[in-house]
Amino acid sequence: MSETLLVGAFLAALSYTLIPGPAFLALLGIGAGQGRKAGALFMGGHLAGDILWSTLALVAIVGARSIGTAIFDILGLICGVYLAWIGWTALKARPKGDNRALMTVERPLRRGLIFGLTNPKGYPVALATFTALLASSANALDFNALPMLLAVSLIGFLIADVILIAIIGASVVRRFYRRHELAIVRLSGLLFIGFAAQAIWHAAPGLLGMRKA
Repeated sequence: MSETLLVGAFLAALSYTLIPGPAFLALLGIGAGQGRKAGALFMGGHLAGDILWSTLALVAIVGARSIGTAIFDILGLICGVYLAWIGWTALKARPKGDNRALMTVERPLRRGLIFGLTNPKGYPVALATFTALLASSANALDFNALPMLLAVSLIGFLIADVILIAIIGASVVRRFYRRHELAIVRLSGLLFIGFAAQAIWHAAPGLLGMRKA
């Protein structure tokens, strides 16, 4: 298995967790209001959803590759368009008001588990992110590679969770986030658009019959 493929899976898992989205913003709210322990419990529960959606995404990607490159390229194009839409939506975000109450959660572990398993954006975002970062190594994808890809992805998830748990709840982080929330969301939009461009860039040659054998 190529090093590029492993690095791509690791970065996809890392990015999937660290790029601001519904779960990221929920974690910041919990951490700001209840501290690192509550945030860690939330992330511990949410990890189940991360593993589930990333597994389904990798199975879909590998299965598409086994059936044929055309399906993989169409998948990449669709995911690229989806990521671009998410990014554009984030870039157009508007403030929702000042002095909003901090989130209070009685059972953060359960909240994280339910949030992770029921988030309707979990699967498409995982599929889009992994497709964008694995597209350049599509020829090396097969079901034999799936266990290693999942293992590397799990490492990415755990490292990302540790990073988030290490910073949430700190007063400086809380103040910085609340002061720059709009800028953070819009910067995350730019990152999604970047992933979209990469996914479309790798899908277009195959769809146009220009990919080298």
